[in-house]
Amino acid sequence: MIIEEKYKYSDLTGKIIGAAMEVHKILGNGFQEVIYQRALAIELDNQNLSFVREQEMQIEYKCQEIGLRRVDFFVEKKVMVEIKALIQLEDVHLAQAINYLEAYNLEIGLLINFGSKSLQFKRLMRKIKKS
Repeated sequence: MIIEEKYKYSDLTGKIIGAAMEVHKILGNGFQEVIYQRALAIELDNQNLSFVREQEMQIEYKCQEIGLRRVDFFVEKKVMVEIKALIQLEDVHLAQAINYLEAYNLEIGLLINFGSKSLQFKRLMRKIKKS
């Protein structure tokens, strides 16, 4: 796998993608998202990566709390990972993952889809606004 060193946390995102590839290689497609989430947790642990699963985050609108959202993984307190088990990723899934980056105030995220014949992943970047 070629890792673009110019991207922030390239080494870390490369390890996460490698773990996802291992899961997809063994399980293939066709399972529910929760199965892939559990298997990916095992692989991330095998990579000695620290992570939190299904971290809840308060969503605010004009400084008022309006609900909770849950992202699949936070890895090494740096990278958000949202997983799907769909035949094909669509723009709405990408928008959801980008919104999570905004809500969690993170720069880097991965959107990984285990549902297609080949593993799909998108690396997401967001510029942090300086106050």
